[in-house]
Amino acid sequence: MASFWYHCGNERARKRALRINEKLRARYGLDIKLGARIGAGLRVSHYVGIVISQRSVIGENLHIKQNVTIGVKNLQQQGGVYIGDNVDIGANSCIIGDDIHIGNNVTIGAMTFINKDIPDNCKVYNKRETTISL
Repeated sequence: MASFWYHCGNERARKRALRINEKLRARYGLDIKLGARIGAGLRVSHYVGIVISQRSVIGENLHIKQNVTIGVKNLQQQGGVYIGDNVDIGANSCIIGDDIHIGNNVTIGAMTFINKDIPDNCKVYNKRETTISL
């Protein structure tokens, strides 16, 4: 609702949206900028630590876990982060860059750093092998 009011252009509605966003940030510990365009069907498993930049354009049915950052390198850049439909982003993942496009039906594994385009119908994860000897 706050996002709709923010984008409608009415100054009074924008101020109301900013107040709602501030309360949500304080209560749930997440920071979804009102400038972000997010399609229907957003699912958040755990609210803690989620940051979504105002330069993000996200399709429908995004499923996002805790401690995920979707953002830009700096505020002076021209592009943003574009995420397609039916995307699943694992915990502690980070998507940062300028003009990054993530396709439809993509699964991003936990603890994955994304700074390049990902085509449709892909699974992306960081392969890490750790051996602990006692």
